Order: sequence, then structure tokens, then C-alpha cells
Amino acid sequence: MARRRKGRPIDGVILVDKPTGISSNDTLQKVKRIFFAQKAGHTGALDPLATGMLPICFGEATKFSQFLLDSDKRYRVIAKLGERTDTSDSDGEVVQTREVKVDRGQLERCIAKFRGTTDQIPSMYSALKYQGRKLYEYAREGIEVPRESRKITVYSVELLRFSNNEVEMELHVSKGTYIRTIVDDLGEMLGCGAHVTYLRRTGVSNYPVERMVTIEQLEALLEQAKGQDIAPSELLDPLLLPMDTAVQDLPEVNIIPQIAIYVRNGNPVNAGRVPAEGTQVRITVGEEREFIGVGVIDREGMLAPKRVVVNEQA
Repeated sequence: MARRRKGRPIDGVILVDKPTGISSNDTLQKVKRIFFAQKAGHTGALDPLATGMLPICFGEATKFSQFLLDSDKRYRVIAKLGERTDTSDSDGEVVQTREVKVDRGQLERCIAKFRGTTDQIPSMYSALKYQGRKLYEYAREGIEVPRESRKITVYSVELLRFSNNEVEMELHVSKGTYIRTIVDDLGEMLGCGAHVTYLRRTGVSNYPVERMVTIEQLEALLEQAKGQDIAPSELLDPLLLPMDTAVQDLPEVNIIPQIAIYVRNGNPVNAGRVPAEGTQVRITVGEEREFIGVGVIDREGMLAPKRVVVNEQA
């Protein structure tokens, strides 16, 4: 007999405004309990110090969370000059203190060097893995392991404020970019050291900032539902965004219902006019444009499904 899963089967994406001081996984577990969801996953961890947009996927939406991991991000950061820490943020121990002799012109010239595509060596305090263990686990034991540099792109970086040895910036960056590492590298360029004291993620992909909700707001709705003696889902579920918002940037291929059954079973189909070979696409069905998954155009010009939505009613 199949084991019954705890929670209810819901699908969609909630944009949580992660609070400071707790991990992304702790945030995920709190939100999952509030929604009483069977299955949930987040889309790229934020440091405990950081706040801001953390999309959490429920149910079938978890199949498409990788697309949000791979999407562009936007941040606002405050860095303190003159102190370098072992974690490159204020949660770490100060390992070096130096005098700050920096003027705005010098700062702006150094910041400009980060724009465009560069190589970045991930921090030892990242969640990347080396031989099966996360880098920060080695770092906590005082062990440094080799890390491969990775290509990152800083689409824009704007200096908002420079005062009292604090630098406030706004950045738009590609996937896998560590803001802490940019700040640490900037401090070394300036010759005085620097570390992050404030970090807020203000955007993921094209998600609207105004749809973000705090854990406190979700808990208040839960209490409101209890007070009104209604199902919490009546107040909570309207906050969910459709699962296909995770892949909204992919080109759409719309297919007729008659061939959708083959796609749902994982079979390639001839979908008529399609993009070039190798293109990842969002698959919809019929005039209602029901989202049923993501596929890729193969070398024969066929639409090959890769991740397909499972209907609970099926």
C-alpha cells in the first residue's frame, strides 16, 4: 500500500520576503507548514544575513525551480570599508583591519571593473559542493579546498551612496554570482578590505516585487482564517502565482489537445512550426493555453518533452 503523504497537493509559486537571521531552508519549512503543503522547494538560497525575494515552489512547480535558479537576480548591498572578515560579511570574524583612504572617483573606477562578464572564484562560505560536502562545512573546520572560477555577468552596478566608510550599491547579475565575493574583491582593489553588512535581494527573473509577502503576513492570514472558521486555503492560495511563471521567459509552443496526451506520456511529437533545434520551450495546450510542461526541440524538429505536469485528477 502506498504511503499517504502529509499535507495537501497544491501547485504554484509564492514570493516570500525572507527575513534576516534565518536560513532559506528554515524559511521554506515555515512557509510549507503555513500552507500545509505536501511538497515545496526554494529556488536559490539566501545567506542568513540577507533578506528579500525567495520564490518558493509548491507541488508540480518544483519541477521548474531550476529555471529560477538559473535566472538573473537583483540586489541592494551595503559594504563596510576597512574591515575584512573570514566570511566576507558581518556574520564572520574580522581577520584584517586597514585604514580607508578612498575617494569617490577611485571607488567608481573600481566598481566599473565589475561590469560585464568576468571570472569569479566562489567563497569558501558558499553552498557549492566539493567531494560531496558543502564548501562552508570545510570552512567551519578551517579547511580550504580548491574552487574553480566561474563566469558571471554583472549587467549593471550602481553606486547609491558613499559615506562614513560605507558603500551602498544596486546590482543586476547573472546566476551564481556571489555578492559577498564582489564586495571582498572590491575591498582588496581599494586596498582597505570590505565586508557585507546588509544584503537584500530585490528581484528574481521578472517577478513583481509587489507580490512579495512576509512570513508574518502569512501567519496573520492563518490566524484570520481560524478566527473566521474558514479553510486557510481560502485566504492563502490567492497569493500563489501560476507554476508556469517560473518559465515565463521561454518561447511558447502551443499544441492541440489530440497530441497533448503523447506529450504527457513523455513522447516526442510533431508540433508544426517550432523554434530552432536545441531551444527550450514552454508547452501549452489548446485555446485555453493550459501549461503542461517544458520541452526541447530535437534535431528532427520534433517537440521532445522534458518536464511534464502531472494532473492530480488523472
